[in-house]
Parts: sequence; C-alpha cells; structure tokens
Amino acid sequence: MRLMKLLKSFNFSINGIKLLLKEQNFVIHLFALFVVILGAIYLELNYLEWIVLLLTCGFVISLEAINTAIEKMCDLISKEKKKEIKTIKDISAASVLIQAIISISIALVLFSKM
Repeated sequence: MRLMKLLKSFNFSINGIKLLLKEQNFVIHLFALFVVILGAIYLELNYLEWIVLLLTCGFVISLEAINTAIEKMCDLISKEKKKEIKTIKDISAASVLIQAIISISIALVLFSKM
C-alpha cells in the first residue's frame, strides 16, 4: 500500500517535469545547465567544485519551477490585469533572476582557472 502511494507521488512529480519542459524559460535554464556541465567536464572540476556548481544550478532550476507554479496560480486566480497579481509575478520572477546572477558569478569563479 505504501509503495503504491510512493509510486503515485513520483508519477505526479514526473508529470510536473513534463509540464515544465513545455515552458520556455525552464528549457532555457536546462540548456544553460547542459553548457555549464560541459564546461565543468572540460575544466575537470574537483568534487567540491562540482557540488557547489550542481547545488547552485539546481537552485536556479527549482526556483524557475516554483516561479512557473506561482504564475500559473496567479493566472488561475484572476485573468484580469491586476496590480497585485503583477507584483506577485514580478517578485517571483525576480527571485529567479537574482539566483541566476549569483549562479553565473559562482560559475565564473569556478571557471576562472581556465
């Protein structure tokens, strides 16, 4: 019984990933992750550098998923243009941008040994 419940929850997660793969910004972040991974392989980063890089990139991708969910929820709440909804969407998008900038900075530091 517990196993079936666990498998069902994984199915929800996989469905969420499928939905995210239809979102342009999520795909852009995945492409950036792919490029960063290729750079890390080329530069032969050590274990600690890999951990920092993957955690940082994972955080950006997770924030993008949360941002997408917030935007979808806002659209569900109101199709009308409301100042409050725009504020929520803008702040949510800003969180992704802030983390992306931090991630780029971390990648530049790690890749500076070129």
